[in-house]
Amino acid sequence: MSERCKASVQVGVWLALNLGVALYYGSLGLRRAFRTEYVVQDDAREYVFWMQQFVDPAVLPHDLIADYFKSITPLGYAAIYHLVAMFAIEPLVLSKILPILLGAIATLYGFGICLRLFPVPVAGFVAMVLLNQSLWFRDDLSSATPRAFVYPLFLAFLYYLVRNQRLGVIVTVVLQALIYPPLVLIAIALLFLRLWEWQRWRRPRFQPQHLLVFGWAASLGGLALLPYAVSSAEFSPIVTAAEAWTMPELHPGGRHPYFDGNRWQFWLTGQHSGILPPLLPPLIWAGVALPFMVRSQRFPLAVRLRREAGVLTQTALVSLGLFFAAHAVLLKLFFPTRYTTHTWRMVLAIAAGIVLTIGLDALLVACETLATSHRWISVGWRVAIAGALGALLMLFPAMSREFPATNYRASGEAALYEFLQQQPLDSLIATLSDEANNIPTFAKRSVLVGKEYALPFHLGFYRQIRQRTLELIEAQYSPDLAPMRQVIRKYGVDFWLLDRGAFVPEYLQHKSWLQSFQPAFDHATLSLQQGKIPGLTTQIKACSAFESESVIVLRASCLDS
Repeated sequence: MSERCKASVQVGVWLALNLGVALYYGSLGLRRAFRTEYVVQDDAREYVFWMQQFVDPAVLPHDLIADYFKSITPLGYAAIYHLVAMFAIEPLVLSKILPILLGAIATLYGFGICLRLFPVPVAGFVAMVLLNQSLWFRDDLSSATPRAFVYPLFLAFLYYLVRNQRLGVIVTVVLQALIYPPLVLIAIALLFLRLWEWQRWRRPRFQPQHLLVFGWAASLGGLALLPYAVSSAEFSPIVTAAEAWTMPELHPGGRHPYFDGNRWQFWLTGQHSGILPPLLPPLIWAGVALPFMVRSQRFPLAVRLRREAGVLTQTALVSLGLFFAAHAVLLKLFFPTRYTTHTWRMVLAIAAGIVLTIGLDALLVACETLATSHRWISVGWRVAIAGALGALLMLFPAMSREFPATNYRASGEAALYEFLQQQPLDSLIATLSDEANNIPTFAKRSVLVGKEYALPFHLGFYRQIRQRTLELIEAQYSPDLAPMRQVIRKYGVDFWLLDRGAFVPEYLQHKSWLQSFQPAFDHATLSLQQGKIPGLTTQIKACSAFESESVIVLRASCLDS
């Protein structure tokens, strides 16, 4: 067998092992996704519920929440679900299958990038194991939301970029714009940066051959962004920085905490503002050592690192620049962490695979040198060292109870959903229960408000949600029945759903997201603490339409009589 054939076989074996790892981790997530009938990923409840209209256009009619999330859903992302729905596959089912497919595609492209930057197949294997582990330590991939597509899309972009395949670069940029718009900003900025080649003496030299790709990618990517910009503008304006500062929803305890009085925490580890992404496994951080390792003479295998590897540094720098830009124009580019968390995860995984391979090679070379003068340094020891590092790489996820971190939510309220499914398609349910987050997905019926849907970004939408929530809190806890009847008539409520413990003070105190809705929240809490009886409680027995161990559903026509 020729050397070329042997190399191809070796590459094929390592790639097959990588795909096996990706599919195995994906299968762990898949098993959780289908463990019971009513299971949905946390964030999928926002993006997928309205897509049931692709199967039945009559569901969720005239629904403010469905219309809003439809408007902010990228066109390309929705088109994927729409296309698959034509084959009678429910959007909820597709959202559970997509993660394993996206993980496999990301692995293929990621392995190809590693092989291009550093033609040692074992490095690609290590890198993709780390990437897959990191992906499943977070719920980005399992969400099947637009951010789940970041990994295959950006790795595909980098793959075509380092191989100088212009058409592939342009196509992936357009797909990014259609599926996850923030990503296209990183891609175009990276293409712009690559218009110049930086020499060792730090004098840039313009590269005209890259100008055509940049022009086409920027133009077509910009055009692909237009439908998203027009659609989301339906609920404009976007909250300004000054308005955001006054909104409790964006402070600790709010629906989307961004601001933090602790400046170190705000800039370093803040969920939406911090520069340090919480990446696992720990080995992925070995990638930080790559720039230092290639400058050392102690690592002979480092000479195989190709010039194209500079794209890793460029990606990290571009992401960092957009991170600070997002801070500067608060919420206009969405949260700053969107520009570092995903790309740095990919860059660090690839760099870590290269670092660990170079380091292991240097260690084995040192062992071989010692073996010439020390008999106890045998082949067995070298195998043991490699085996120990391999075990550390592969077994870390088994040590964590959080792996895989799918964030799937299972509900035991099957009877409730079956009851609601028997009601007219245009039924509207008013509730402060957490079941509001599940009803549009599982029962395909509209809710007046819900925590998952209370996004405080587009004021044209959120002002309506805020007003609804304020009125709902007052109506549910007022000793007078008038506010409740006013809500029913104003919004056309058909059912009022109550948790069985809804009228004890602790119930409201445990719903931190409601604390943003002042003064209604404080008035309701104080009323309960003072022992005042909400008027709604007097109607429960007479107006009950459905009851389970956890909830009671009241018929609004009875409440309003």
